[in-house]
Amino acid sequence: MTSRNAAQDLPIAIVGGGFSGTLLAINLLRYGVKVALIERSSAQLAKGVAFGTRRPEHLLNVRAANMSAFPDDAGHFLRWMEFSDKDEANRFVPRLTYGVYLREALVEALAKAGPNAQIINGEALSVDFGVDAARVRLADGDVLECRSVVLALGNFPPVPHPVLQGLPEGLYYPDPWDAPAVTGLDGLDHVLVVGSGLTAADVVLSLESSGFKGKVTVLSRRGLRPHSHAESGPVVTPVQDPDKRGSQLVREVRRRAAELGWRAAVDGLRPHTQNIWRRHSVTAQASFLRHLRPYWDIHRHRLAPAVAQRLEDLEASGRLRYLAGKLGGAEERGGRAAVSYRPRGESGTQVLEVDRIYNCAGPDCDLSRVDLPLVQGLLEQGRITGDAHALGVDVDHLGRVRGTDGAVQDNLLAVGPITKGEAWEIVAVPDIRRQVWGLARFLADEHWVGGEGL
Repeated sequence: MTSRNAAQDLPIAIVGGGFSGTLLAINLLRYGVKVALIERSSAQLAKGVAFGTRRPEHLLNVRAANMSAFPDDAGHFLRWMEFSDKDEANRFVPRLTYGVYLREALVEALAKAGPNAQIINGEALSVDFGVDAARVRLADGDVLECRSVVLALGNFPPVPHPVLQGLPEGLYYPDPWDAPAVTGLDGLDHVLVVGSGLTAADVVLSLESSGFKGKVTVLSRRGLRPHSHAESGPVVTPVQDPDKRGSQLVREVRRRAAELGWRAAVDGLRPHTQNIWRRHSVTAQASFLRHLRPYWDIHRHRLAPAVAQRLEDLEASGRLRYLAGKLGGAEERGGRAAVSYRPRGESGTQVLEVDRIYNCAGPDCDLSRVDLPLVQGLLEQGRITGDAHALGVDVDHLGRVRGTDGAVQDNLLAVGPITKGEAWEIVAVPDIRRQVWGLARFLADEHWVGGEGL
């Protein structure tokens, strides 16, 4: 058994070396805390899926001026890019460039931390929790003793579509980030993208950049697609944390949108969205998710103007179309897929024949379906449970994970998109950098040391 004093000298184990895990590690190392960062894919270390892309057409969805990794140093990314004037600060740079930025920030932190930092290229299979320490068992048989564990697992793979699961490999790609997804395009005439969010936009651009000359149909329940950022950065008038709730709050946002423009109305809520979410009851949150979420998403999570323009050009040329409808079935016919769907607002069905299908329906947040031994083991132990809306892991406002008994655990925490049920807005860089900065202070037992930029 490890004594309590000895446990304090053990590292904090961070499982997941994407954006959230990397930034938490950097912040902890800045406070002199020992860290062991565990990442099973060396290619995704300090990048994750989003910033690990090698495709230059995949741009950031946030302006360079707001992409600093550190809330206490708003100009950090701009200096790294050697950007100075307003036009450069407004640019939406390639995500692969941002991946290089993150990796360099980690390397610099590692160099300064010396023996306090440990990078483990491996998969965490399970965790045994003792009174004063935890032990992480790795796939290679090694065991890491640590004082606490932080789950930084990022987004899980897309929601599976039961009607598409029976289609053969090569005809259906359940995960659009699989490397072969945009290869072998010669001879393909028509592809279907299921889901119309930011990932769908990435897939369309990747197909185009890879030489695809055919047509793309994007199918989603409502046929919505993300709106575009303005060409130049908005001037946002700060607003007080709204005291209205539910439909009254919606009416107030619509009023401000009519007065100032929808971008300013939405951006004005940015500093308050997490608090607004937390003030609403579980029933009210569920109502938002059921009725308003798709409309919030397309206004809140926007495309870079250049990306939006390219999609508009493809749509105008007739090579890209958006449909609203519900999938009904799919079967292979002569090497193609015959997909039936019911158009929104209609009772009958229509059939599309396509050469390939991509699932871009968004991450699957049902923990019971997550294909990770660590997650399944923690579920079996009762150490983790899903939140009330099945958006991820149930945590408190500090990131401490709740077990099935409802009690929070000081030695098991979570950060990033898997904490969406508690924070709602926790998928973009500005939100995650604030979350990990606060969690690092909590774990390091540090006091508040400055303001936060949004």
